[in-house]
Amino acid sequence: MTIRLRAHHLLCLLTYVGKGYSPAFTANYDVIAHRLSRGEGILIVQGPDDICAPLLVEPEPHCLGESAAERDLAAARDVGDLLGRTIGPGARLELDTELLARLRLAFSAGLTRNACVGCEWGGLCTNVAAGGYQDARVRHPGYPRAACGFP
Repeated sequence: MTIRLRAHHLLCLLTYVGKGYSPAFTANYDVIAHRLSRGEGILIVQGPDDICAPLLVEPEPHCLGESAAERDLAAARDVGDLLGRTIGPGARLELDTELLARLRLAFSAGLTRNACVGCEWGGLCTNVAAGGYQDARVRHPGYPRAACGFP
């Protein structure tokens, strides 16, 4: 199977620690984090993705808003520059140990944070990154414990 992600969720998944908009949202995200940690592939999509799914039942889900689309564009540009390839709808990624480490290094250095400007989760993500991603839920076997907090 493949996990459908909008571009800015490539950044969000780096610092996901089990906090979110609702219990349904975090339960869904936990499943996705586990799938990513097991090496499931990623397909970049435009608009709401697998992480957004529980929010789409709300009267005015923010995932359909302009700010989410703007975050996608900024994240696609930053991650694309980092990887030297186009990141947009239809792009496929394998979040292996090397790519996860590379994305986290760039995130910690502030190289891929343009999509985070004004995000309500920015402070949390900054703290998770500053703490070496100790409690981050997306991880891979062999990824340094100091960088993710899991054996």
